[in-house]
Amino acid sequence: MNELHLIRINSPVGRIEIIADDAAVTSLSIERGGVLPHDGEAERTNAVLEAARVQLAEYFDGTRTEFDLPVRLQGTEFQCAVWERLRQLGHGDAISYGALAVAVGKPGSARAIGGAVGANPVPIIVGCHRVLASDGRITGYSGGDGVPTKLWLLGHEKIGFAA
Repeated sequence: MNELHLIRINSPVGRIEIIADDAAVTSLSIERGGVLPHDGEAERTNAVLEAARVQLAEYFDGTRTEFDLPVRLQGTEFQCAVWERLRQLGHGDAISYGALAVAVGKPGSARAIGGAVGANPVPIIVGCHRVLASDGRITGYSGGDGVPTKLWLLGHEKIGFAA
């Protein structure tokens, strides 16, 4: 079994914790209320996490618009289909829950899409912040401090939304 590695970085949306095995990033958490899931554990870095550290710093500095990191997404077949479609969205692109449902072959399942988007284990790198309601409104965000975190990420990528 691969050993798990862990680092934390500071960012404009709060501290971020990234977990990876020997080959790929497996999770990214944005602090909520000043707390990260593994705050009590020591950092154990590796090459994958060092690449993630550099690429996230570049993203937040505005010099990187796409990530080139190995990511291992584990979930149901439906969740993985949603997350893989999200990986295809470019910097500054947005999609609605309904359009995402159609894109993964499940038209009419926008609510289930919302659940899958909210369960994304690697936000920011897999851009779940880029999903909006069909009228362009922000309906929520499960990362960090919720909607304020999503607002920052949308603004950073210059993605317009409805108030």
